[in-house]
Amino acid sequence: MTRDSGRGWMIIGLLAALAVLGGCRSGHAGRGEEVSVAPGINEPYRNPDLKVEEWVERFEGESREIFRERERIAKACDLRPGMTVADVGAGTGLFTMLFAEKVGPAGRVHAVDIVPAFLDSIEKRAAGAKLRNVRTVLCTERSVELRPQSVDLVFVCDTYHHFEYPRSSLASIHAALRDGGSLVIVDFKRIPGVSSDWVMGHVRAGQDVVTREIKDAGFELVDDGRGVDYLRDNYLVRFRKIANRS
Repeated sequence: MTRDSGRGWMIIGLLAALAVLGGCRSGHAGRGEEVSVAPGINEPYRNPDLKVEEWVERFEGESREIFRERERIAKACDLRPGMTVADVGAGTGLFTMLFAEKVGPAGRVHAVDIVPAFLDSIEKRAAGAKLRNVRTVLCTERSVELRPQSVDLVFVCDTYHHFEYPRSSLASIHAALRDGGSLVIVDFKRIPGVSSDWVMGHVRAGQDVVTREIKDAGFELVDDGRGVDYLRDNYLVRFRKIANRS
């Protein structure tokens, strides 16, 4: 396993981001730099004393719907041997490990996160499982730091609401996907009067807003998740990259 920093692609990524952002129709303030839509939401992950094992207990426990339904979620991604997948917001590596098995030795999984400790843990976990098709990528708050046209599918699970700069992050995802590539989003349902107080306070936008933001970033909606009846607290939607935007 190797750690891909993506620094060599920073200028290319920024140029691609600017090109995509220029076509956005909404979700920004004027022509200035994008402002954080969720200030402070990632502060817990900046703790230098972060203990990965505590997050494993939180992310990979039976009480978490995403963990219980991980196999069906992975199946919904329609993975095939040889695919290149980016697990953006990989966290402790729950889906990274599943995806690595499903795409096989000829495929590749990029575990993308802003937390170095998570990436270190994923590298050890993959090595222990003899999964040689896993690569870790240290991203930034504005970019996934992946090479242009390098992945077939981007998977973002319970992480979209942590995007402080969604226009910039989506622009980098759009650039990283190959033409016709897929973007799968799993995130919390945010429904006033239905969702918990924690969700209402922590998650800034519901499915309709998220869908609009992603469509504005150059994607078309392929599956709105109405058939996903095994998720109660989360929704799963799938988009396709629009290669040429007017």
